[in-house]
Amino acid sequence: MAASVFQRVRTGSKFGAEYDQEGQLIQVESREDEEQSVKLTEILELLLAAGYFRARIKGLSPFDKVVGGMTWCITTCNFDIDVDLLFQENSTIGQKIALTEKIVSVLPEMKCPHRLEPHQIQGLDFIHIFPVIQWLVKRAIETREEMGDYVRAYSISQFQKSHTFPEDEELLQRKDKAVKAVLDVLDVYKPERKYRRQKDAGLLLDEESRIHFTLLEYGRMCETILRYGLSKQCKQNKEDERQVSGPQVMPDRITVVSEEDNLQAAEEGKLTASAVGQIVGLQSEEIKLIASEYAEKQLELSSEERSERYGPMQQHRRAVASLVKQIQQKADQLKELKVKHAEVKTLNEEAKRSLLQATEHSVKLESEVKSLEEIEEQADSGLMEKLRALVMMNENLKQQEQQFRTHCREEMVRLQQNIEELKSASGQDTEEEQERSQLIDQQYNSDREKLQKIRLLMARRNREIAILQRKIDEVPSRAELTQYQKRFIELYGQVSATHKETKQFFTLYNTLDDKKVYLEKEVNLLNSIHDNFQQAMSSAAARDQFLRQMEQIVEGIKQSRIKMEKKKQENKMRRDQLNDEYLELLDKQRLYFKTVKDFKEECRKNEMLLSKLRAKGAS
Repeated sequence: MAASVFQRVRTGSKFGAEYDQEGQLIQVESREDEEQSVKLTEILELLLAAGYFRARIKGLSPFDKVVGGMTWCITTCNFDIDVDLLFQENSTIGQKIALTEKIVSVLPEMKCPHRLEPHQIQGLDFIHIFPVIQWLVKRAIETREEMGDYVRAYSISQFQKSHTFPEDEELLQRKDKAVKAVLDVLDVYKPERKYRRQKDAGLLLDEESRIHFTLLEYGRMCETILRYGLSKQCKQNKEDERQVSGPQVMPDRITVVSEEDNLQAAEEGKLTASAVGQIVGLQSEEIKLIASEYAEKQLELSSEERSERYGPMQQHRRAVASLVKQIQQKADQLKELKVKHAEVKTLNEEAKRSLLQATEHSVKLESEVKSLEEIEEQADSGLMEKLRALVMMNENLKQQEQQFRTHCREEMVRLQQNIEELKSASGQDTEEEQERSQLIDQQYNSDREKLQKIRLLMARRNREIAILQRKIDEVPSRAELTQYQKRFIELYGQVSATHKETKQFFTLYNTLDDKKVYLEKEVNLLNSIHDNFQQAMSSAAARDQFLRQMEQIVEGIKQSRIKMEKKKQENKMRRDQLNDEYLELLDKQRLYFKTVKDFKEECRKNEMLLSKLRAKGAS
């Protein structure tokens, strides 16, 4: 019956064959899930693609690979958290629980869209872990791309602090000469003023006119400025002057171009040669007035032509319109003058306030000076004379320093001129120097090619070293093997305890089931005896048959009891046999641990002897 109970196992479970330290077969229950294994494979592939190469180590458990990958991704994301994610491989149960709780608390702070519970990580529920790993890997790759340029620039700067290329050294050597040459070129080709406006010239009100006249002073004059810029800016000013002083009134310092020449130039659409000569000889203000006068003559000619075409009414309307326009312009000018007046008034008030403050400050200074003079009179005269002498000495030293600096600048200029003269006197390089420079260039190019080849070879060797380093990392060390052994022993103890408890439950269930079956048989037997007792006692034949049946039942019960006693003795003998085997195994385990301890001690002695031999060989 007990065997039948143990055969009723879940379809998703199986008993895998495992061996202990002595090579004996151990029956341990393990659960396999194809979907979970597929998700685990996908998680490991994602971690490898992201750059977490410890997921390839076969000696690590799935828990260490997955949790280590999650911790690595969170650390790579550079997310500011207040949790210390200290991951250690082959941790204890308490450390694993604390680490999973920290990871689960960090994920909502990182705004992870997927929910995860600590028991899902501890129970290795890869179906629910996979979307979280997928999101963390994506976030880590994005962060690494964002930080790539910054890390690259930082590494280059760190490299340049202690290392330089031959090109950089050559550039530093040539930098001073190049800077000096650029400064010399800027000094030679700096802008020079060719003209200067007279002191009695009028003020330029708008910014465009100031720009144009500044360019004219430095010799930059273009036809567009004279034709459009100056005539447009000076037109209104000329009209105002003509209304006040008459159409023919002009300053004495301006040379007047004859009206006939202007009319002829207007008819022909260009200036005459004499007008151009006169314009070139005038100052900037005269150019401005002549250009405005030229525009006025054109307007007068056009108005005369239009007066011939139109009647007096049209002329009157046009005159009224021009007067209205002038009134509007004068009103605008009045507004501008009012604004300027207000600004000047505010500036005047500010100047008054500053003047009052300055007077107050001067009064304070005078009072302080008087107090200082009183203190000076009361102080020691010898000490004051000494202070005055020191102050005079300080001033003399400053003056001497300034003179020395000017002398140094003059001497530097003189030496630079001497160097330039020597360079110009030396002339071109000789043929021997050219051949020598060619040989130096060839040698430089060949050395540069060699350096490039050496760099390629070094990069190849670095790749080989990295591959070998990864292979070495994949091989577990002695300490890792010891940790693996301890973890496996802990896991085996937990599994065996769970298996023993489950087996006890199965045995209890089978015992109770057997007891239930026997009680049911006993109840059925008593019910049948009670039902047939009256009928069997009615006649002698029925009573004899009833007694024979009872004797058969009693005999069957005795045989069943004998069988159970026999089975009990067999189980007891098997128990004693297993106990003896268990004691033998304990003795072997003690012997194994003693042998391992002796082996470790001998290994330690061997390492000490090897280190001593190396030290003697080195000495």
